[in-house]
Amino acid sequence: MRQWILKVHPADNVLVALTDLKAGEEVSYEDNTYKPAEFIPAKHKFAINAIPAGASITMYGVLVGKAQSDIAAGGLLSTANVKHAANSFLTEQHQYSWHKPDNNKFANRTFNGFHREDGSVGTANYWLIVPMVFCENRNVEVLQEALIKPLGYGRKKSYELKAQNLINKIKSGVSVDEVLYTEIEPDIEVVGSSRLFPNVDGIKFLNHSGGCGGIRQDSITLCGLLAGYITHPNVAGATVLSLGCQNAQVSILEEEIKKRSPDFNKPIYVLDQQKTGTETDLLDKAIRQTLAGLMLANQNTRKPAPLSKLTIGLECGGSDGFSGISANPAIGYTSDLLVSLGGSVILSEFPELCGVEQNIVDRCVDTDKAERFTNLIRTYSQRAEEAGSGFDMNPSPGNIKDGLITDAIKSAGAAKKGGTSPVVDVLDYPEKVTKPGLNLLCTPGNDVESTTAEVGSGANIVLFTTGLGTPTGNPIAPVVKIASNTTLYKRMSDIIDINTGTIIEGEETIEQAGERILDYVIKVASGDIEVSAVKHGQDDFIPWKRGVSL
Repeated sequence: MRQWILKVHPADNVLVALTDLKAGEEVSYEDNTYKPAEFIPAKHKFAINAIPAGASITMYGVLVGKAQSDIAAGGLLSTANVKHAANSFLTEQHQYSWHKPDNNKFANRTFNGFHREDGSVGTANYWLIVPMVFCENRNVEVLQEALIKPLGYGRKKSYELKAQNLINKIKSGVSVDEVLYTEIEPDIEVVGSSRLFPNVDGIKFLNHSGGCGGIRQDSITLCGLLAGYITHPNVAGATVLSLGCQNAQVSILEEEIKKRSPDFNKPIYVLDQQKTGTETDLLDKAIRQTLAGLMLANQNTRKPAPLSKLTIGLECGGSDGFSGISANPAIGYTSDLLVSLGGSVILSEFPELCGVEQNIVDRCVDTDKAERFTNLIRTYSQRAEEAGSGFDMNPSPGNIKDGLITDAIKSAGAAKKGGTSPVVDVLDYPEKVTKPGLNLLCTPGNDVESTTAEVGSGANIVLFTTGLGTPTGNPIAPVVKIASNTTLYKRMSDIIDINTGTIIEGEETIEQAGERILDYVIKVASGDIEVSAVKHGQDDFIPWKRGVSL
């Protein structure tokens, strides 16, 4: 049954509008009646009772702000009358117990993946071409042009014909209005059906702007991230282009690969341009070696694997006022299901754990993990403040417009992605996940930087919730887009895969949505469903430089 308002936690002193509410319109929730004092847009919050200036505002059962001025009963919460505030936290742990979800529906399920010799299983099978430094980006682009279409990996939709038709009209002397409003369908290319290597999902190119300049730690961290992608279960092998003199030396990359995979034996071809000589010689070798590597990669085929071989990254971006009450808790339940089945999940975006740190500390399996989490998040917060910023500046204009007016409100909802299971490990970027269960990974809240990091740490699928819509993808891991509301799901149907607006509309529970999402994940992992980001070739890859990024 559809509700018009929601009280997220019994201790809250605010209500969430699930639809636009008129001033003076009576609405009911759990036998209580409320009357907004002014227009309350859907997704925004209003006060249950009068809140005096300086008083605490509670949502999700935690402190999420302080009133900057008096807020009347039924009054809208906004950036004008609320400022960020969050609960303090200690390393000392409180008692915590986890009630595992009923996973009987999935206990005997498997997915069809690509088995690697180290025991990991990929949900895809890609070949990588990796530059060690930005100086090699142009050579990478040349290889991309030389290999993609001839091998059958071109984009499925091209707008070249549309542009050419309009250019021809301009040459013939049409008006500006005719150019603006003439409907021309884009050309549709038939590719992929005649791939030379049918068991290889594609060649991916990790262009970046790092590898030299900056500080040496940046290059070491970049090598760690690149090593995470090369050793990733979704990757069959790699071609690495090095200039030769950059800070990010091949020897560092090799050390980082060994850290993650001591018995690494995937095919990897490393070319040093300064040693090779001419560009022609470099590219000739790169093409030959890449094609040889693809021949080897094509020998691997999908085979059944237990769900314990899945590692799921949990991400949100373009969040709205519904994210924390529909999409995020839904994938939180998916997370709990997978953990109960022996799989791994990654919760990152440390600026978006602001206000729920004590809950995270309490969930850590031991004191060492709790101390590492508190040290990482406190150091991160301090560095942000030293740079003249802070976690309170994390919400974007889009977040604020849709009801996430403080970082603590945004964070309390964002943390729901991690479900309720214990924290088995705490990782600093770009460390690798090695333990089944819920892993914390220190990353910024920036969507692409965080997604890039989660995959580098081993996520072979990413669940990405959004309330406003974003096309974010990843070169080697399927990124499943999950809408927090039905309006978004319908409006941006070309980039959204799953709708959880059904929770807001009372059509299903969080648990039902979480099970539906896990069933979808299994199909994606098996190659039965191609997610929207993969269809569109949305290969976002942004390494995090350890300066301040929120």
